[in-house]
Amino acid sequence: MPQETPDLRNLREPVRFKRALTLLLMTLVLPGSAQIVAGSRKAGRWVWRVVAGLVAIVIFFVILGLIWRSGTINILARPGTLRIVQVLLILLAIGWAALFVDAYRLGQPLTLERNHRLMTSIMDGVLIVVVVGALIYASVIVNTQRDFVASVFGNGQKSKADKGRYNVLLMGGDSGSDRIGTRPDSMTVASIDADTGRTVLIGLPRNLAKVPFPAGTAMAKQFPEGFKWNKCAAECLLNAVYTYAANHKNLFPGDANPGETATMQAIEAVTGLKLNYYVLIDLAGFRDLLNAVGGITLDIGKRVPIGGGSSPIKGYIEAGKNQHLDGYHALWFARSRAESSDYERMARQKCVMSAMLNQLSPQTVLTKFQGIASASKQVVKTNIPAGELGTFTDLALDAKKLPVSSFSAVPPLIHTGDPDFALIRTKVAETIAKSESLDKDGSGGDGKTSSTPRSSTSKSSPAPTTSTTKKPSTKKPSTSPTTPAAGVDDVASICKA
Repeated sequence: MPQETPDLRNLREPVRFKRALTLLLMTLVLPGSAQIVAGSRKAGRWVWRVVAGLVAIVIFFVILGLIWRSGTINILARPGTLRIVQVLLILLAIGWAALFVDAYRLGQPLTLERNHRLMTSIMDGVLIVVVVGALIYASVIVNTQRDFVASVFGNGQKSKADKGRYNVLLMGGDSGSDRIGTRPDSMTVASIDADTGRTVLIGLPRNLAKVPFPAGTAMAKQFPEGFKWNKCAAECLLNAVYTYAANHKNLFPGDANPGETATMQAIEAVTGLKLNYYVLIDLAGFRDLLNAVGGITLDIGKRVPIGGGSSPIKGYIEAGKNQHLDGYHALWFARSRAESSDYERMARQKCVMSAMLNQLSPQTVLTKFQGIASASKQVVKTNIPAGELGTFTDLALDAKKLPVSSFSAVPPLIHTGDPDFALIRTKVAETIAKSESLDKDGSGGDGKTSSTPRSSTSKSSPAPTTSTTKKPSTKKPSTSPTTPAAGVDDVASICKA
């Protein structure tokens, strides 16, 4: 039964004023408590049950996150879950606003002096605006995240880790006005340990020629001796596989992304790795994404031109330690070819990827999520399913704690015009084995003992059968004074001034 409204006329006016303010503050700290004290106890108890239920849900997911972080993220990142959270936030905002209005009524403002009544009204209005505004803003962020997940992460098939590793192809696509179609000028395989998150970056030059394809694929039938000159003249390079497949969709019936499929097949044959997923980033929009996260900081060993090629050089990114680059300058640092080689460019791109991995904190993602999501929807295309978002977020958090190693298939080790693919596959396997040994021997590579040692037998990565075989090359590798040494390296070592 509702409580009778007490007669406050016998109380001194300052006491009535303090009582009115207290009821508002009680509603802020513990919704429903004002009703328990001065209104309907039944209504107040129902509010407490709702609050207790919400707190229990939060505690449940916090505990679940401590036990099973990736699974918790996967659950919370689902569009359906996010829609439920959005609706709950809106309902909570409406209900809390109603409680503030009722608490104001219970304070009996008409019994207060004019100034005290005005102050109580202002305080009630401010609390409603702050609390309801915060909840509505939170619902907008949740809706943005739901839209982001739905638009960027598709309904691709879930792919299991192969021999304990996830291999993700990262492509930088350049669809500028001076070229027809998208052509991925930057191709890097991120090979990620499924237990520790320790990552190896495998760089593949865009001008790699005669690339093979796995036996039985449509491209292998078209190019049984590799992607060679007699079929596509001087354009038969690794970065042209995408365009060729996109222009010959009849070879890929029912495939909505033939360019990505063919490129993944080629790189599987080149590296000997089974690729799980791809991520295609439009380089032109990469600038907005970096601006959204506040840029990156790098040690730059050599100044890099801004512009060049078909356009004039507009300036330089100067060498130096702790150089902070916004999106515009970071993009040119990653893509500039003037006064350097493709292989130096590949090294710079590794630096950018490593910096983003190490510097993009959860706090940055949370506070700048709106900008990140807006930029990402425009520049990112991937076949990673939404259900795997938690898995890769979890691995990224682990990877931040560990150094990143890499291998680049570039001169002088690899002659890009006539590559020794057997040597590339051998070097890729050696690089991954060396990375895994850091966890196997317990050193962790970061001065700490690894908590997840791996068995040596579970990590072998045999090369897939390809449409062409090639004996190890006996010719002397090409040399170039402008190219960095190829082979295994710690990415941090090539990003120092």
